[in-house]
Amino acid sequence: MLEINTKAPAFTLLDETGTKRKLSDHKGEWQVIYFYPKDNTSGCTKEACAIAEVYKDFESMGVTVLGVSKDSPASHVKFKEKFNLPF
Repeated sequence: MLEINTKAPAFTLLDETGTKRKLSDHKGEWQVIYFYPKDNTSGCTKEACAIAEVYKDFESMGVTVLGVSKDSPASHVKFKEKFNLPF
């Protein structure tokens, strides 16, 4: 686990549309990056929905929210749509 204010290692992952996204795409931005094991599981759903509840607050402060798991882009789309996740 990284300590607060520690620079995250560079990574490139597929988003829910299958587009490659790099952490460096958000260089200079404040970010919330949360890692979760699997879409549509009880704990991960609670975590994502809790972040969604305060998403507008993050957005108003210019904070980007990124959720990362090992699931496929198609799984992410279903998860995002099912719980109306704005990120």
